[in-house]
Amino acid sequence: MIVVTGDACAKAETFDEVRRLSLEHVHRSRTEPGCISHAVHVDCENPLHFVFVEQWADRQALMAHFQVPASREFVKALRSMLSEPSTIQIYDAARLQLP
Repeated sequence: MIVVTGDACAKAETFDEVRRLSLEHVHRSRTEPGCISHAVHVDCENPLHFVFVEQWADRQALMAHFQVPASREFVKALRSMLSEPSTIQIYDAARLQLP
């Protein structure tokens, strides 16, 4: 499984639009093949900070997601609404079975 985390800090005046676009992106992404989960959260310590957490079945599914035109448009649209550049981290993960 591939785990993706990312963040974006909205400008105060763009918060509502960043939230709307982020939820639209998350809901659309959940319908893509190989998407196990996709969520966005608002940071309790910084209410302008959005945190994204995603799980993808494999690298191919994630790469396909990155090629979806709407995904690219989402990233492009956010750029001018953020107070600093967004970040993304990608991990290759395996579920651990604990006793």
